[in-house]
Amino acid sequence: MAEPLQVTVAIALAKATVRELALQLPAGSTLRQALRAAGQHSGDEVDAGIWGRACPLDTALRDGDRVELYRPLRVDPKVARRERFRQQGARTTGLFARQRAGAKSG
Repeated sequence: MAEPLQVTVAIALAKATVRELALQLPAGSTLRQALRAAGQHSGDEVDAGIWGRACPLDTALRDGDRVELYRPLRVDPKVARRERFRQQGARTTGLFARQRAGAKSG
């Protein structure tokens, strides 16, 4: 008989808030089964992963894995960066921000 798996399920409930649950699952358990055991729904629309890498819900778990349930993004990161750049302007971002006062550009 195979040894049970010890896994940790991390759930990001809100910004800078993570709830971690230590679970013991039967050998051969999948990501979907770990989420069910943690009390989370296991629909196909869920963004989840193992150790920071997104994985399909039928991925088999190994002993010591950290299962993570991700919150959906509120804003596309590319759009947010473009908006910050538009508001700040080119002179206060990137390489231009590191120039000494009075130095020539380029």
